[in-house]
Amino acid sequence: MIRSAALVIAGVLFAGQTATAQTTSPDSEDGRYTFNRAGDGYLRLDGRTGQVSICSRRTVGWACRLVPDERAALEAEIGRLQGESAALKKELIAHNLPLPSTVKPEVAAPKPDEPRLQMPSDADLNKMMNLMEKVWRRLVEMIASLQKDFLNKS
Repeated sequence: MIRSAALVIAGVLFAGQTATAQTTSPDSEDGRYTFNRAGDGYLRLDGRTGQVSICSRRTVGWACRLVPDERAALEAEIGRLQGESAALKKELIAHNLPLPSTVKPEVAAPKPDEPRLQMPSDADLNKMMNLMEKVWRRLVEMIASLQKDFLNKS
């Protein structure tokens, strides 16, 4: 009875060690990589870059290849399509063609540090005209005053 209990305990301990060895293999010295058993190979997670590779045994040794990152691929495709869409909109506008009804033209947002040009209002134009009129009258008065002074001196 004690013998069978010892065998059961040894079997459980051995099975626990085997299961642990299968799920995680020893990390590299600096702890950069984490390995997890996956089928006939291992998944390798790079702790610094976040890249995942699948490592499997080949005839000449072990080989690891990067697992495609679906999110990065999708973001790259979205960026490409947005650029293509903007180029098509510009081309349609350049050829004086209407945009489809569902597409709105992209309005370039003014940069916060860039001055924004605006047409002056009528009130602004009136103020400017009054100022110019005052400057002109004073200039004419100064010229008339200078002429008088020259005539009086001669």
